[in-house]
Amino acid sequence: MSHPTRTKILALGHYVPPRVVTNEELGALLGMSDAEIRKRTGISQRRYVEPGVGCSDLALCAVHNALERSGLAREEIDCIIFATLSADHFFPGSGCFLQEKLGLPGIPALDVRNQCSGFLYGLVIADHFVRLGTYRRVLVVGAEVQSFGLNFSSEAREVSIIFGDGAGCAILGPSQDGSGILASRLHADGRHARELWLEVPSSGKRLEHEDLDRGAHYPRMNGSSVFRHAVRRLSEAVFETLAEAKCNLNDISLFAFHQANLRIIEAVTERLGVPSGKVVNNIQKYGNTTAASIPLLLSEAEQEGKLRRGDLVMLAAFGSGFTWASTLICY
Repeated sequence: MSHPTRTKILALGHYVPPRVVTNEELGALLGMSDAEIRKRTGISQRRYVEPGVGCSDLALCAVHNALERSGLAREEIDCIIFATLSADHFFPGSGCFLQEKLGLPGIPALDVRNQCSGFLYGLVIADHFVRLGTYRRVLVVGAEVQSFGLNFSSEAREVSIIFGDGAGCAILGPSQDGSGILASRLHADGRHARELWLEVPSSGKRLEHEDLDRGAHYPRMNGSSVFRHAVRRLSEAVFETLAEAKCNLNDISLFAFHQANLRIIEAVTERLGVPSGKVVNNIQKYGNTTAASIPLLLSEAEQEGKLRRGDLVMLAAFGSGFTWASTLICY
C-alpha cells in the first residue's frame, strides 16, 4: 500500500466567545489606559468566556464551523490532537472531552502541551500519522480559556493585558493534488522554562497558602526575555523551514505568526524583510489565544478571502518552554 507524500489541510474552523472585553474595561482593573495597552501589545479587545464554559466547549464550536464550511462529516474524523494550556480539568485530557462531545467513541485523543507552539507541534504529529497511513482524517485543535486564570490586579498587568479565549482547528488528510505541508521544524529550550510559566499547582509541590499569597498560581512572564528570544527564534525558524523546502522568502504568499504581541510580530517582519501586506494579524481583536492563535488566524483569513488555495503559507510560533516551531504549507 502506497502512502501519500504530503498531508493537506482539508478544512479550517474557528470560534470565539461572544463577550468582548475592551481595553477600557480591562484597564480599569489593571490601572492602564487604552492607549498604553495598544502601545505595548497592539491589542484593542479580546474575548472572554462566560462561567462554566471550558476549552473543549470552544473547540466543539470550532470543529462544527470547520465541518459546515467543508462538507466533511464528523464520522470521518479518526484521530484527535488537542493543543491547550488551559485544559478543562487537570486530567483527563481535553481531547477526551471533545471526543465525547463529538460523539466519536473509540478514536484516539491526544493532548499536546506546548502552549503557543502547540498547534504547530500537533500539525507535525498529524502530518506523520497521515503520511504513514495510520489515520486519514486527523483533527488538530487549539483551544484556550485563559480568562479564569489571570490576575486582574496592577501587579500582574504585563501578563493579564495580553490573553484572550478562543478556539481554532484544522482537519488534515492525504493530499491528492501536490499541495500540503512542505516542511516543518520544531524546537525547545527548557533552560528558559521559568521565564514564562505557571509555578503551582504542580506535582512537585503541594499548593500552600503562602503560594496563594505571593500569586504563584498566576502566570508569570519575563517580558523582555520573551521578546528578545521570540524575535530571534521565529526568524531562525522561518529560514530553517525555507531551506528545508528549498524555497525563498519571496516565494511566500502569506505569513501567519503566532499572535503573541504585535510588537514581536512587527520586529520579526522587519528582521526578515517581509512586506507588511503579506502578514495577517488579528491580535487587535482577540489578544493572545496561545494554542488557538494560528488556527484561528488561518480560519478567519480564509473566510475573509486573504487565504486561498494554492497559496504558499509560512506558519511560525514561539512561546512558553521556550518552544518554537515553523511549518510551510502549500494551501
